[in-house]
Amino acid sequence: MGSSDMEQTALKMPRNVEVKAAVRDRDRLIENAKRLSKSEGVLIMQEDTFFSVSKGRLKLRNLKNGGGQLIFYQRADMDGPKLSDYSLSPTADPDGLTKVLSDALGVKGVVKKERWLYVVGQTRVHVDQVEGLGNFMELEVVLGEDQSLEEGEAIAQKLMGELGIKKEDLVTGAYVDLILADK
Repeated sequence: MGSSDMEQTALKMPRNVEVKAAVRDRDRLIENAKRLSKSEGVLIMQEDTFFSVSKGRLKLRNLKNGGGQLIFYQRADMDGPKLSDYSLSPTADPDGLTKVLSDALGVKGVVKKERWLYVVGQTRVHVDQVEGLGNFMELEVVLGEDQSLEEGEAIAQKLMGELGIKKEDLVTGAYVDLILADK
């Protein structure tokens, strides 16, 4: 691989198409997610600390199992399917990294959630119970290198229908924005 190939690889961020919605009937959503994923799902406890940055969002996700992930992402704050560019780095010391980043950047907010993860094809289906906010659902259609935004949006729209998600339940922004708006 030449240096220009490595530069292109380093510059190309992973992409996905995301949808977030409020959940009216959590039990029905979980039933549909189990059926579509042909699995019982995986429970993940998460605490996301968002830091003050000038562009995009930067969060440290503490997975409450000794590990974590530093995640930077950029996406439009609109309802419905939207493109998200992101980069991610695992950490074995989420508490220490949270302290350093808090001191350096300042904390914007903290989101604590119980997340059930189901995988349907190339899509991660999250059923979240967010402390202080309630029940939500997120879809993350992970795009292949050659897939267009339109292909990802079509996959998301189809899955929304299969899961019983209605347009009026769609939410804009991140959980941290919803929490801060409530204060």
